[in-house]
Amino acid sequence: MRRPLLAICLTLVVAAAVVGRGQGARSHALDENGAPMFKVDPFWPKPLPNRWSMQQVTGIHVDSMDHIWFLNRAAAADGDEIGGDGNPPRILCCIRGPEVIELDPDGNVVHAWGGPGYHPLWPTALQTVIADTKGFVWVSGTAAQDSILKFTRDGKFVWDFGHRPPKEGFTETNQNTEMMVSKGRFQLDEAANELYIINQKRVLVYDASTGAYKRGWGGHGMPLSEITNDRIPGYTWNGGPPPDEKNFVPDLHFVEISKDRLVYIGERGQNRIEVFTPEGKFVKEFYVSPTTPGQRVTEGCGSLTNTKFPPCGTTYKLALSRDAQQKYLYVADGTNDVVWILDRQSGKTLGSFGRNGKYAGQFHWINAIAMDSKGNIYTGEVEQAKRIQKFAPVMAGAR
Repeated sequence: MRRPLLAICLTLVVAAAVVGRGQGARSHALDENGAPMFKVDPFWPKPLPNRWSMQQVTGIHVDSMDHIWFLNRAAAADGDEIGGDGNPPRILCCIRGPEVIELDPDGNVVHAWGGPGYHPLWPTALQTVIADTKGFVWVSGTAAQDSILKFTRDGKFVWDFGHRPPKEGFTETNQNTEMMVSKGRFQLDEAANELYIINQKRVLVYDASTGAYKRGWGGHGMPLSEITNDRIPGYTWNGGPPPDEKNFVPDLHFVEISKDRLVYIGERGQNRIEVFTPEGKFVKEFYVSPTTPGQRVTEGCGSLTNTKFPPCGTTYKLALSRDAQQKYLYVADGTNDVVWILDRQSGKTLGSFGRNGKYAGQFHWINAIAMDSKGNIYTGEVEQAKRIQKFAPVMAGAR
């Protein structure tokens, strides 16, 4: 009797262990097309303190502690959003808040600083914020006299990238690497201590300590000398994708680097993503909602009903999934107001979430996206939406 009883006990222990492992390793729920599923958290983040108003969220970054940094760009603040100053205040809400804000995972403000007058070189057209693993925060803007500034986490100025053009008499080309008009869309590669800047029809790489130029390339890996300085021609949209183009098509809108050292460049005006090695060797390309109208110009873009400026295209910003293989690409599309989910290896679009609107879980001109280590996605909206949202992964078996 002892042996059968012992065998039964061992079987129960093993079964309990298997069940425990299954419960502790729940997987991300997938839809019928294999796309991960998400649900919005309508109560995240917590309201900003001190009667600060929420403004255009042009950039989001999740740091190594899963803290969320975002730009609270107040350049287009409405009167009732900043009219609560004075003693006594003229209205109940609100006042202009800091333009760089750090949130903990629960949505509480940890650090907040920056804004007009905070520093003599403070960007006027804020675009990108990156918090590195060494305790520094990088902030940039897209205006001609804006650049990339480096601060401590609590807002102490450290370094200015520079490379500003003269205020008058400067003609920019794709061959000039000493100065450029727009430096606002950049990426920090900590492994190589380099800054990647996307500007005009090119990628430029600089030393992140000295600002010295190192290398650059154009569309499909062409050398800078071969990049055209002519305007990329527009096209008459007839329901199909844009014409083929070897050059990068403005407006370049993101640069991201994967764990396996591939560089992803988003060509918003072409609805295209091109993939390179860090040395600029072309690897592949794929399109995101290719039949969406794209503007292919740098003068500006508008809505589907805007006859002067055509729509902007689809590839606004990119977040790579945080699994070991980085299986998915999450592309923020500010024209269709969705987040597209792509298989990273094939470039195939698996699905999407969101739609146009201002309810929780919807988007109005989504312009920023990032993911934390737990698989939560954070998005930011500009124009008049002016908000940050959190989307949590739906787990398999969840009810």
